[in-house]
Order: sequence, then structure tokens, then C-alpha cells
Amino acid sequence: MISNLNDSFNLVSKLTLPRAWNAAKVVGSFYLSKLTKKPRHTGLPISIAFEPTTSCNLRCPECPSGLRNFTRPTGMLQEEVFKQTIDELQKTLLYLTFYFQGEPYLHPQFLDLVQYASDKGIYTATSTNAHYLNDKNARKTIESGLDRLIISIDGTTQDTYQSYRIGGKLDKVLEGTRNLIRWKKQLKSKTPHVVFQFLVVKPNQHQIAEVKQLAKEIGVDKVGLKTAQIYDYAQGSPLIPTIDKYSRYERQGDGTYKIKNKLINHCWKMWHSCVITWDGLVVPCCFDKDAHYRLGDVQKQSFKELWQGKKYQQFRQTLIKSRSQIEMCKNCTEGTKVWG
Repeated sequence: MISNLNDSFNLVSKLTLPRAWNAAKVVGSFYLSKLTKKPRHTGLPISIAFEPTTSCNLRCPECPSGLRNFTRPTGMLQEEVFKQTIDELQKTLLYLTFYFQGEPYLHPQFLDLVQYASDKGIYTATSTNAHYLNDKNARKTIESGLDRLIISIDGTTQDTYQSYRIGGKLDKVLEGTRNLIRWKKQLKSKTPHVVFQFLVVKPNQHQIAEVKQLAKEIGVDKVGLKTAQIYDYAQGSPLIPTIDKYSRYERQGDGTYKIKNKLINHCWKMWHSCVITWDGLVVPCCFDKDAHYRLGDVQKQSFKELWQGKKYQQFRQTLIKSRSQIEMCKNCTEGTKVWG
């Protein structure tokens, strides 16, 4: 509880007057757009996600990076592209996620990029499979100023873990986590806020209580229980949990499955955040894994130009008018984490 409060206070401490004013404009624009059914936007994003790389060491079955089935190229984020964008947005940007597809720690300058953003007072977060948290990287992670580290741990035994995290070693995840916690204590740092993220699927749903106990024993700050996105869910999948609370899908009378949420014609993400791929493409959100909806390129234009430009406004208009016309939205659920 105390660590969660510390994390909240840490985030609030990043809220400067320009960032607060920008957030107010974004919220106001969102509700005005809902009311008028026209895409209005006067602010800049509160949060963005940067993709360090599309490369990954694992082969997770519902991940394009793991399956190696991208149609877009694989590569590493260039330092100058990152710094140029951060320099443009630093006054208004509150939250920065270093993750989209791939394993961030495979980027050789990853922690240097984190430090660059941290030095500008931006709240920084990333998600990792923790296979590269050796002693050196663990210490450097603390020293980089990273505010939140999400560690994917989808099983408490090797057999269960590797049933989804194919090619992964649970002992490496636990060793990396312990390295991080040890350096966090040794350097007397309150950050990063360490989260065990448990993607609940049928093969691991019996280990929910165990992962909570494991997190407590190691000294992890929080456990996040996340529902899994299944691409071909209509005919069912061995990954869909039988515990309804942790499933995004529900079984119908004819034995097929449908997504639980209703496709409402608005989306907060399109007003307050976006994703930037390793090669500078701006896409609407993390559901656009293959960057089909390319709304701009930070290597060719300023972020402000593309964020409030014609292409982005047309996309927001389509979403307000008929979200069902946007393919990536059809398998989208907002609020898919069940924090426990």
C-alpha cells in the first residue's frame, strides 16, 4: 500500500503548470468532441509510447513480435529521432512508456534513452520479460531514473510459464527481479515501482494466488492481473480462461465466442496518447501492432503538425462517427487489467 502511494505521489510530482494546463485542454477537447460529434483538439498528448525495438528473445503465441509475423520492418529506435520528439513535447508530456512490441532491453542504448527523459522530469515506464536484468543492467535501471518497471511473469512454475512465454526461463525472470530489488535497496531508491504482470490464460489461472505470494516474498510492489487478447477468438481458444472475470470474451449459445465490450463511438486514447514506432511512425494506439493506421512520421514533420493535422482529425472523425469501421478497434477492450 505504501509503495503504491509513493508511486502515485511520484507521478503527481511530475505535474508542472504547463502539463496540468495541457491535460485540462485535452480533457476539455475530448468531452467537447463527444458532445458535438466533431473531432476537436487543442492540446498535445499527455502520454506517449515509444517502441525501442521490435526484436524479442521469446516466441509468445499471441504476440506479433514473438510470432515473427510483422509486415513492417524490424529495427532499433534511433537516438536522434527519440530526442527530437522528447525535446518538442517535454513541457507538456507527463507519461512516457518505452514499449510497444519487442523487448526493450535488447536496445543497446535503452537505459540511456530512459535517463534522457527522466532528466526532463517525465514519468517513465517500461515492460520487460526480465531476461536481461543482470547485475549491471539492474543497477543501471535504478540509476536511469525509470519510474515504473512491469515484469511479465505468466506462471509460477517453469512448465506453466513456458506454455505461454515460449523460449523463456522462469529462473531468469526471478533472478533479474531479485537483482533489481537488491539494487533498489542498496541505492536507497524508491523507484522504479516494480509490478509483476500476470497475463491470465487458462493454463496459468490456477496460479493467481501463488504469483501474489511470490511477489510478496521477493519484494515486488504490485501484481497486475491482465486479460489476454486473442486474435482468433470466435471459435474459442485453449488460452481463454474459464474464470469469467479474467476473460475478454464470452461464450454464446452456439458455442462461438464474442468480445464482451460494446464498441462505443469514442475513445479516450485518441485524444490523450499515441504510439511511435522504432522508425518514427505515429499510430493511434497499441492495438495497431503492424502500424496499419499511419497518421504521421516524426522524421518528416513536427509532432504538433501531425497530431493536429488533417489525417489525425479524419481518423478521430471516423472513430466518432462509426468506430466499427476501424478494424483494430473490433478486438479492443479498455480497462483490461484487473489489479489484484
